[in-house]
Amino acid sequence: MTSTHTHTALGPNYTESGPQQDSYGSVVQGESASDPDDLNTGGQGKLQRGVEMARDVYHQNVGLLLVAGAQLFLSFMNVAVKKLNRIDPPVTALQLIIVRMSITWICSVTFMLATGVPDPLRGPEGVRLLFVVRGLSGFFGLFGIYFSLKYLSLSDATVLTFLSPLCTAAAGALLLGEKFSRKEAFAGLVSLCGVVLIARPPFIFGNDNKEPTGGILEISAGDVTPEQRLAAVGMGLVGVLGATGAYTSLRAIGKRAHPLHSLVMFSFYSVAGASIGMIATDTPFIVPTRLEWLGMLIMIGVFGFFAQILLTMGLARETAGRASMGMYSQIVFATILERVFFHTVPSVPSFIGTFMIISCALYVALTKKSSPSPRKEAKKPVVLRDEERGLLERRSEDSDAQKGI
Repeated sequence: MTSTHTHTALGPNYTESGPQQDSYGSVVQGESASDPDDLNTGGQGKLQRGVEMARDVYHQNVGLLLVAGAQLFLSFMNVAVKKLNRIDPPVTALQLIIVRMSITWICSVTFMLATGVPDPLRGPEGVRLLFVVRGLSGFFGLFGIYFSLKYLSLSDATVLTFLSPLCTAAAGALLLGEKFSRKEAFAGLVSLCGVVLIARPPFIFGNDNKEPTGGILEISAGDVTPEQRLAAVGMGLVGVLGATGAYTSLRAIGKRAHPLHSLVMFSFYSVAGASIGMIATDTPFIVPTRLEWLGMLIMIGVFGFFAQILLTMGLARETAGRASMGMYSQIVFATILERVFFHTVPSVPSFIGTFMIISCALYVALTKKSSPSPRKEAKKPVVLRDEERGLLERRSEDSDAQKGI
């Protein structure tokens, strides 16, 4: 019996031909005795498969999640700006850029020096020209949007801001050769319609809307001349083009540089451009007079810093078309935070627009084609290394044999 069991366990055809007759009873007993365990194992298997599916969905859409997280921090930053405007007279757009991007530059450089990231001020070679494009376009994007908020209502400026994702997706397809499918274009257009329903600009819905806009750096509509409104719309479109250039350059840079490298260049050019603008226009710099005012300024810089980090990481991991869809989530976060901090109840069109944006974001995320499994890709180099090791061993054996001859 001992030899028979040994032969059965070590037989090369055991798995194909099945167990021998003398061990068949033990196998049946093992199966009948382990039925409860099999049920538990089946439940654990389903749970494990569910966890693996969730992990796969996360890895496939990590870039989209990072972009959405950036929009959350940007929404908190806008809340701080609106709180700041209620404490003291509003600061100018140029000063707001200087304060926000100065904090971003200090935090980025300090972190890079502390962690030993090489070339913290210039970045790695090969992408420095793209960093210049990212910094300059980012500055014009910020200034254009903030300038438009001075003469436009918040709803009008919001619609202009959310033209950037569509422009970014188109630029990514034209300049970077990225795929931009019809379903992504359709989702982008539907999301833009949702943004319009939430923002409800007067030039589409008329002037019957009595809800307060509470815009950033906003003045009363009666004080705005048609020339000023036209200039604000033009600068808003310049800001859209600037944001498009910034997002597209981030996609072109990809993972060839640390995410903080682009933040350093972005903040440097923004501070330099805003400082030159304040000097050229003789704009006074408002000094904080209250502790709460100073705290809001610091919050603006900190929230903007983390938002830029997440946005840079997200755009480096995702195509411009899909990542731009995540930018629409900012209007969803803004609606929720406005209710929490300013006690504004969203209207029915706002709820409809929010549902449209979330539905499109889920549609784009869940319909992404699954990429090859990292585990399968990890096996290939191992096989190649084993083959190379075998070839080297054969060559060494042949050379030893020749020496012996």
